[in-house]
Amino acid sequence: MLTELEKKILASIQGDIPVIKCPYLGIAEKIGITEDEFLQKLQDLCDSGIVRRFGATLRHQKTGFSANAMVAWQVDENRIDGVGETMASFKEVSHCYRRNPTEQWPYNLYTMVHATDEDSCRKTAEKMAEQASITKYSLLFSVRELKKTSMTYFPEEAETEPDEVKTKPGEVKTKIDS
Repeated sequence: MLTELEKKILASIQGDIPVIKCPYLGIAEKIGITEDEFLQKLQDLCDSGIVRRFGATLRHQKTGFSANAMVAWQVDENRIDGVGETMASFKEVSHCYRRNPTEQWPYNLYTMVHATDEDSCRKTAEKMAEQASITKYSLLFSVRELKKTSMTYFPEEAETEPDEVKTKPGEVKTKIDS
């Protein structure tokens, strides 16, 4: 179970982090702890596996990667871990997931491939298929991005300032008013 402080720390890193010399100092001060305490708690969350990854999210279209495809792979279940590791090792791949297939859709491994154009996505998928010895796959190209946000797990903690108290959804009272 997470402590209230851990929830505040997680809430503070859910969104954009300022691109400044000491971004964690301001975040730590906002939740009422020192920068060293903040960094240690964040490291503890990483070490415990609660935070698996901490990094930047790029808007790939703005960086020259105008094509992306979800590649759906049909992989024998006894090979899924090894094939998944192979697929995930490609630098063009940002996501790699195993999902349950259905009778109508036999694919069970999914990757997101990013490139400068659709032909490059196809060529990457071909290399991946060859390296993993997979013959059955389908590329689904993005046509238009309708929504792209990160999940917010602790919205109340993210919205509450250190001198505020949450009362009910949408209502904030300062400690002075309480």
